[in-house]
Amino acid sequence: MKFALLTVTYSGLFYSGKALSIEEQVYKAKSLGFEGLAIETKRPIASALDLNKSMRLRIKEVACDQGIELCAVESMSNFCSRHSEERENNLAMMKQVLELAHDLGVDLVKIFAAWPGMIDDEEAVAMYAPYEKGNYFKPLNPLDLKVWNRAVNGIREVASWAEDMGITLLLQNHAPVLRPGYEDALAMMQEIERKNVKLCIDVPLFSERQTTEYVREAVKNCGENLLYTHYGAWNFTETGDGEVVQEPAPHHGGKINYETFVEALYQHGYNGYLTSEYCLPLIKNHKIAGIEEVDKATVLAMRYMKKLIASLSSSPKISTRKASLV
Repeated sequence: MKFALLTVTYSGLFYSGKALSIEEQVYKAKSLGFEGLAIETKRPIASALDLNKSMRLRIKEVACDQGIELCAVESMSNFCSRHSEERENNLAMMKQVLELAHDLGVDLVKIFAAWPGMIDDEEAVAMYAPYEKGNYFKPLNPLDLKVWNRAVNGIREVASWAEDMGITLLLQNHAPVLRPGYEDALAMMQEIERKNVKLCIDVPLFSERQTTEYVREAVKNCGENLLYTHYGAWNFTETGDGEVVQEPAPHHGGKINYETFVEALYQHGYNGYLTSEYCLPLIKNHKIAGIEEVDKATVLAMRYMKKLIASLSSSPKISTRKASLV
C-alpha cells in the first residue's frame, strides 16, 4: 500500500492561509513523505477550466522530477439533479475532467453519484451545503428510485467516454443518495454494468457501522472492485508519550475502525493508495488555524496509518481470490 496526498488538503478552503498550487503540492507531498498526489478538480487549485495544455505538461514534468505519482483525479460530480440543464452541465464538467486526467497521464477518476456542493465565499472558511446523509436502514421510496436511476444513467454515459481514454471511474461511497456503508455503492456499480466503473470505499463513510465484522464484510464483498480509498487527517492527536491516537470522528462521534479496514485490505492483496485528506474547517482554540496545523495533522495521520501497516508486516497475506472464499 502506498500513500498519497489529496490537494483539497492545501486548497486554502479550510484554514487561514493561501492555497498551494498543484506544483507546490507536489513539493509538499514529497517533503511530507507521500508517494503520490491526487488532484481534486475544483478552484482555486485544479479546475479543468484554469489549466491549459502547457500547465498540464508542466505539472507532469514536476511530478516526474520529484518522483511523485499523479495517482488519481477526483471530480465533484453530481448526476442526480432534478433539473435537466444541471445534469447536462455536470456531463460537460465530467468531459473536461476526463480530458484533464488524460492529459496528466492519470487513469483513475473518482466520481460521486451526487454531491451537495460547497459554499466558499460567505464565511472565513468553506462550508458544505446542507445535505441528507441518510441512514443505512432507511427504506427506499419511488422518488429515491428516480434519483438513483439518474445517477446510474449519467455514470454510464461518462463511463463510455472514459473507456475511450483508457480511464477507470471510481464510485465513492459518499452521501447523499448513497447511504452510509458500502452496500449502495456496490449495488450501483453492479447496476451500471461497465467494466471501467469500480469503487472508492472510505471507512469513515461507514458512519457508526465500525464493527470488525462489518468492516471485514465490506472489503470482502467489494473485493477486486475496491481500487482506491481515503483516510481523514482531521481526528488524530499525540499523547504526552508520543503515541498517535484517534479523537472522536466528526461523522458519528466514535472511533473509525482503520485497524480492521487496513488489515482487511492487506489480507485481500490491496496494493493501491491510501489517500490523506483534510477537508473540514480547521479550528484550534476557537480560532481558524493556519497551514502549519494542516502539516501537523497530516503528519500525525500518516504516522498512525503507517504504524497499522507495519504491524501487518509479519502477518500472512492471502490472495484476493482465496480471501473471497473465507
